[in-house]
Amino acid sequence: MSTPDSLSSLSTASSDRQRKILLALSLLLIACNLRPVFGSLSVVLPEIMRDTGLSAAGASLLTTLPILCLGLFSAPTPWLSRRFGAERVLLLALLLIGTGTLLRAAGSLPFLFASAVLAGAGIAMGNVLLPSLVKRHFARHAALMTGMYILAICIGATIATASTVPLATNLFDGAWPYALAVWALPALLVLALWLPQALRMHTEPTDAAARAGSLGRDPLAWQVTAFMGLQSSLAYIVIGWLAPILRERGLESDMAGYVVAITTLSQLVTSLVVPSIAARCRDQRALAVGLTALAFAALMGLILAPLASVWLWALLLGCGQGGLFALALSLIVMRSGNAQVTAQLSAMAQGWGYMLAAFGPLLTGLLHQWTGSFASSIWLIALLSAAMAWSGWGAGRNLLVRPGTR
Repeated sequence: MSTPDSLSSLSTASSDRQRKILLALSLLLIACNLRPVFGSLSVVLPEIMRDTGLSAAGASLLTTLPILCLGLFSAPTPWLSRRFGAERVLLLALLLIGTGTLLRAAGSLPFLFASAVLAGAGIAMGNVLLPSLVKRHFARHAALMTGMYILAICIGATIATASTVPLATNLFDGAWPYALAVWALPALLVLALWLPQALRMHTEPTDAAARAGSLGRDPLAWQVTAFMGLQSSLAYIVIGWLAPILRERGLESDMAGYVVAITTLSQLVTSLVVPSIAARCRDQRALAVGLTALAFAALMGLILAPLASVWLWALLLGCGQGGLFALALSLIVMRSGNAQVTAQLSAMAQGWGYMLAAFGPLLTGLLHQWTGSFASSIWLIALLSAAMAWSGWGAGRNLLVRPGTR
């Protein structure tokens, strides 16, 4: 016969389980809103240039500015998290993403650039905080949750990339500003879901060991940072310029959007399985180099191979890039010893990493303006891939970063 104490314990356990499920679902929905800003813009970039008079150099800046903001606003995020709590800072992140995306409805260049800054700042905060929240709340299932939230990021990017052109054509009579602004709605809806949870949670004290020093003298931390930045640079070249590259090669705008969406959709498989594979390996060096080689070969196929084969190359590229992104985020968790060091390494890897990443799409646009062709980007992509393989070999070593040492 059940006693009142046992019934109370069962009720408490059930309530805790429900809160845990709601927390996991909320984090995944937040992750869904971290990439639509990028994917939705790239597929209508030629129309933006046509309607606003934006030059190729200006388009490079427009696609690069949010990535620069990812780097700039990553640095203060750990301090904000310690001061106000990670959950509350995520409220601000969602508000910035939603507001910044909504500004795109104006359709003018000042609002587009302001949108890039606001949304980029919000995405930077979400990028830094999600790994540390996974480490804190789901330590026993960190690999699974890492794979799940990367999966959510890919789903959000896929939907935005595939749907923006059809929305502009069929729902908004060709008005791309409204098709871009519609992606504010998911962020604002998740904000409403997250608000009561964030206000209930208490700020956790920071481990004193995590404040013992910076990671600036740790070579392993810089290798993780370089790997994060270089794989991101390649990813944002794809997100920002693959659709224009394919359109220059002769594909229609909607088909180019679908190809980019396929690259994002095919990331779902590797983004889900790579964290678990990485966790089972003695080290991750071979995995990093192998995924780099796959992504490079597939991107070369999309740029140089006959258009009839673009779907195959798109699938392979997505598998490579999904695995690289998942591995980069997994290494942040695996190379750190606790949630505070995870947040510290995440801020470093994504702060400096995204500053490095911004040069990829920027140089791609500038090379196109200088040469009149995207073929000139092949050497840039080859250089980035070689550097990524080198940094991945170092970051894949089975070691932990140590603040204030080495």
